[in-house]
Amino acid sequence: MLSIIIPTLNEEKHLLILLKSIEKQDFDNYEIIIADAGSKDKTLEIAKKYNCKIIKGGSPAEGRNNGAKVAKKGGLLLFLDADVVLPEKTFRKVLKEFEKRKLKIATFFLFPSEKGKLSNFLFTFFYNIPIFFFEKVLPHAAMGILVEKKLFKKLKGFDEEIKLAEDHDLARRAGKLGKYGILKSAKLYVSDRRFRKEGWFKTYSKYLLCQGHMILIGPVKSDIFKYKFEHLKKQKK
Repeated sequence: MLSIIIPTLNEEKHLLILLKSIEKQDFDNYEIIIADAGSKDKTLEIAKKYNCKIIKGGSPAEGRNNGAKVAKKGGLLLFLDADVVLPEKTFRKVLKEFEKRKLKIATFFLFPSEKGKLSNFLFTFFYNIPIFFFEKVLPHAAMGILVEKKLFKKLKGFDEEIKLAEDHDLARRAGKLGKYGILKSAKLYVSDRRFRKEGWFKTYSKYLLCQGHMILIGPVKSDIFKYKFEHLKKQKK
């Protein structure tokens, strides 16, 4: 039993790809909850086509929390960003590993869905290697988070006051109460669109400064990094 929760805002292109990858899994005991923040494109039409439960969203944290509140199937929540793509047989592998390692919250290594040596290199050396190195002492979680529903409720979900890295914050709070780990049996493919749009150096610098803020000061609850949910919104015609 698995509840998959996806926050969306004008994600017609990427959501379709994600839902197709979910449909191809060798595991069908799940529900999909779309927490939409007011899409104007075909996002909701696509969600209905794939029999997703649609609820009101907001910020990513708010959408995920709203989705968790209506999750009915089983004791595990899987939070995915809309621009994620799942390889085949992901669910069975990760659920088996999650249980075998007695994890309470887990995340994935991330790889770019777009082809390109630069993207691959940067994701590997500036995300995957660091989160692996700090796995035991400083939990990270982005784009994909698998967590026990009981633990999520105990934590009162994502902190909706946080402007950036509310997912890392959840992982660190959860890691104090239950076992955290990076799932090794499957990887997630994600879009590098934000990096290409804002620039690799600028984006990584922002995330690095955010990490420093979290460690030295605490969660980022001001808009100093100017992070926007719909960061790739097209200009109105």
